[in-house]
Amino acid sequence: MSYKHIGLEIKNNVSRIQDKSAIHYKDTSTNKWVGISWNSFGDQIKKVSKALLNFGIKEQDNIAIFAQNMPEWIIADLAIMSIRAVTVPVYATNSKKETEYIVNDAEVSVIFVGDQEEFDKVEEICETNQFLKLIVALTPTVDLRNHSNAVYFNHFMQQDFAETVEIERQKREYELSKNDLASIIYTSGTTGEPKGVMLDHNNFATSLKAHDFELDVDETDSSLSFLPLSHIYERSWVFFCLHVGMEVYFNQDPKKIADVLKEVKPTVMCTVPRIFEKIFSAIQEKRKEASPTKMKMASWALGIGNKYHNNHRRLDKKVPLGLKMKFKIADKLVLSKLREVFGGRIKFMPCGGAPLAADMVSFFYSFGLNIKCGYGLTETTATVSLFGYKHYEFNSAGKAIHGTQIKIGENNEVLVKGPGVMQGYYKKPEATAEVFTNDGWFKTGDAGRLDAEGNLEITDRIKDLMKTSGGKYIAPQKLEMALVSDSFIEQIAVIGDQQKYVTALAVPSFENIKKYADEHSISFKDVEELINHNQIKDMFEKRFEELQQEFSKFEKIKKFTLLPKEFSIEAGEITATLKLKRKVIQKKYKELIDKMYKD
Repeated sequence: MSYKHIGLEIKNNVSRIQDKSAIHYKDTSTNKWVGISWNSFGDQIKKVSKALLNFGIKEQDNIAIFAQNMPEWIIADLAIMSIRAVTVPVYATNSKKETEYIVNDAEVSVIFVGDQEEFDKVEEICETNQFLKLIVALTPTVDLRNHSNAVYFNHFMQQDFAETVEIERQKREYELSKNDLASIIYTSGTTGEPKGVMLDHNNFATSLKAHDFELDVDETDSSLSFLPLSHIYERSWVFFCLHVGMEVYFNQDPKKIADVLKEVKPTVMCTVPRIFEKIFSAIQEKRKEASPTKMKMASWALGIGNKYHNNHRRLDKKVPLGLKMKFKIADKLVLSKLREVFGGRIKFMPCGGAPLAADMVSFFYSFGLNIKCGYGLTETTATVSLFGYKHYEFNSAGKAIHGTQIKIGENNEVLVKGPGVMQGYYKKPEATAEVFTNDGWFKTGDAGRLDAEGNLEITDRIKDLMKTSGGKYIAPQKLEMALVSDSFIEQIAVIGDQQKYVTALAVPSFENIKKYADEHSISFKDVEELINHNQIKDMFEKRFEELQQEFSKFEKIKKFTLLPKEFSIEAGEITATLKLKRKVIQKKYKELIDKMYKD
């Protein structure tokens, strides 16, 4: 198969599939899903391309999209890249300051915005910005406030264009090279200022090729998109879905994901560990509340599922007839009902962004939920490694995908080479040079190991590794992953660098501790009082001890502080991809942290 740039891939599917729905969105007025056909999808991309050309966009001009997920996001993206311009995604959760940095650094002249909040931030930026010339509001309800350089998306693309504009559009489409820059994606910056990752059309084309090789999907499949399109993970996944011809449903409200899963019933969907951690905790809580008979039945069924899926099918072993019979009963009575939480039709779910605990992966596999754990970065056009269909190891991130090489360098750093690796960092030649070895391997910044079969295990982020004052190294992510699987712990930040021992800031599951308080007749007037109650503190101490049994004494959290509210993107404590900003957290909570080190 010949892999063209994404614009031509879409054009080919428009002529091939035509009337079938390409993408879907939820109409808030009717609360029903509405499909956009391939013909309409292609026509809208073409109109936006022409509108951009009519505005005067030149080859390799940078155009930003600052919006939450919606069909217009991907339409604008494909239109930009189809005319040899460059898409610059901006997280909808970004502050005005973060957005302004990107607009200035990339010299953005046109920006597509989503809702009123994004428009207001950009309007404010416009007052003193020398680059921004046009704001296009994707949502018709946005109040443009008679801004002279603002226009609605529908008006922008429904203009009458001269024939010369269409001629130029076709010319750009024809002349587009795989070496052309396609997108600049600014990393969320857990340390230092954001860096613009430069990806060309070849990066995206080879990503499609690799996933075709690894994944068994076709036009009959459907995907639910709910992670931010601003991130390479979801965006490259949507490109792959559209390349295959499967239908994509855009969920605009992540809080409603549980309900939407049951409505859409997707066959595939990419996700992150936090989804599974929350569902795992909820299932464990429900099991505790079940009657002894139901508990016994569930344990038996999951045991049968574990033998069937994990001990036989995963290892490509023949399933004994007796086990097949037991599995049919277990599946009908229990396992199929657990799969219905995810809509009931899931073939597989790619999972990335952070490691998912091995025992949790094993648990979901035991009732037939195929989680394809993987590893990747923005700098590698997402996927570097992925679970195969057989012989995967639960404590790993799978094996290198087709066309990509992995090796372990100094300090156990994971090194990558392949066609998905970026061109470099925008306007940052020194930063680019720092992340490549002399022989062209990309230095990921993650520590890991490869087993004899080529399975990659990520042990930690090298920059996150902590060294106690006693000289012992601590891998905080490993600890955090073990603890956050508990139903009473929502978020946790491990502290310990250059300290005598390890401590943590923990955000409880407020719903579950309130329930616990009711069950144990603990009275409280607010969350602040509840988390400082001795019974609650004692309960958490016992849970911490249980959850850390497999860790060495120097690794274990000696003291912890419960926080009354979650770490948030808005407060700058976590990135848009939900990674902890450790330096920000340590600075903001310095007083609480210092208290834990006063003996």
